[in-house]
Amino acid sequence: MRTKKVTVMALAIALAMILSFVESQIPAFVSIPGVKMGLANIAVVFVLYQLGWKEAALISLIRVFLVSILFGSFASLFYSLAGAVLSLISMAALKKTGLFSEIAVSVAGGVLHNVGQIAMACLLLQTDVIRYYLPFLVLSGTLAGIVIGLLAGILVKRIRVEG
Repeated sequence: MRTKKVTVMALAIALAMILSFVESQIPAFVSIPGVKMGLANIAVVFVLYQLGWKEAALISLIRVFLVSILFGSFASLFYSLAGAVLSLISMAALKKTGLFSEIAVSVAGGVLHNVGQIAMACLLLQTDVIRYYLPFLVLSGTLAGIVIGLLAGILVKRIRVEG
């Protein structure tokens, strides 16, 4: 990897960690488990558009592991990992088509992150009752995805990184 690319990736990881910490300090505004803004995904979407899906995957996975260790629990690692993998696959696929904006890509990522977490919860808890949270999480993932996509889109337009 070139020095510039490594530097951008290190800054993206640092930004994702800082945003995760900030988000962990914000009290929940609804009582539905799993509803979060996902601020760290600003860094992931930015890297997806500036460097590519492999680099975005690396940033996302490193963030998931570090955030679970520092601010979460062993169980949160599984939920976050399931959400992050499904989210990343969807975002990379939609971006590759060239048909979708950063906002649409981010919305898909936000919604499918929640779907991945619900699927993991159903698997770990061995019940499908938790699926009733899904409509609320789809709504929150959509709203958060719009905000994250707008912010990431601004960064993509203003900060150019040549891989």
